[in-house]
Amino acid sequence: MKAPFVWDTHSDQPYPLKDKAYKKRMRKRHLWDYVPLLLTNIILFPLSMALMSLFKGKEAGKEGFYGMGVNLDKGEVQKELIEELGVKHLLVRMPLWEIDRVDEYVTFIQSFGKDKQILLNILQDREHIENKALLEKDINSIFEKFSPFVKEYQIGNAINRTKWGFFSMGEYLTWFESIQRIRDAKYPELKLIGSSVIDFEYHYTIRTLFNFFSLKYDKLSSLLYVDRRGSPKNRQMGIFDTKNKISMLYALAKLSPKTTDEIYITEVNWPRSNTAPYAPTSEFECVSEEEYAKFMTEYLEIAKESGKVQRVYWHQLIAAGYGLVDDRAGIIRKTKAFEVYKQLLKDHHGNS
Repeated sequence: MKAPFVWDTHSDQPYPLKDKAYKKRMRKRHLWDYVPLLLTNIILFPLSMALMSLFKGKEAGKEGFYGMGVNLDKGEVQKELIEELGVKHLLVRMPLWEIDRVDEYVTFIQSFGKDKQILLNILQDREHIENKALLEKDINSIFEKFSPFVKEYQIGNAINRTKWGFFSMGEYLTWFESIQRIRDAKYPELKLIGSSVIDFEYHYTIRTLFNFFSLKYDKLSSLLYVDRRGSPKNRQMGIFDTKNKISMLYALAKLSPKTTDEIYITEVNWPRSNTAPYAPTSEFECVSEEEYAKFMTEYLEIAKESGKVQRVYWHQLIAAGYGLVDDRAGIIRKTKAFEVYKQLLKDHHGNS
């Protein structure tokens, strides 16, 4: 990433933007995008709330429900851990600012074996948002390298957080549209997934699902964290526990002409206590390893039983502050959640 954007290697995300003047200037430049954001939400937010209980989930799609995030920089040990868990669906991040390492990512993904299905998450940076020629060149390179064995691509990540590079939903929509044109022209068999809004901020999701851009998401992705509420059963805005958040997201997908009703939750976890600076939040939001395992189980059961989520990718396998495995001091330590997750998969496959 180039300044003023800086990557935090501890929590695997960008640091909040410290250049306040730059942030203010960029937001001012995109001020008019708040008009369609407001207008669509005046209608669609209450409408989707009113209708969400009417749309019923489906039994189909549960076979590949469990997914796991793995990272190039987390080492070879991930392969044996994935085999132990029995996960067949993996999410791998491909940062555009690391395009010079694309061959390493190809080798890394292929090392997990041909029996794994990969969702490649293309991470944006400001340079590839602003430079359309560079974006076209590097997206072509990614599609060329990965298309023989990767068919699904999440386009962008946490697009409603300025530290990730976008300053409006309109900017993301233009960016997705550009990538879709490349796909349509040269790689029509590939599936593009968006819009990758993080948290229960569905006003942004609505903007990306109801617009006049020439795009369509082959599946809808959401980084649906509920960690700041504690238990997945706790509520936000009075009625929105995890079950109702999923129901509203599904209703939006059903109503939108821009996507199918197939939903991937591509990030969720809880930050673990006493792991600073690796935890992505303050200690106040962190939970014990016992609570982590309990909340993970509740979340996955709620999502699966809803019939409205095709897959949940846990974020992620190895991460000292929030993963199933702690790797501090170079020591691989499986948390309680690792064993619980393994048992969930075993039970799931046994009942399938």
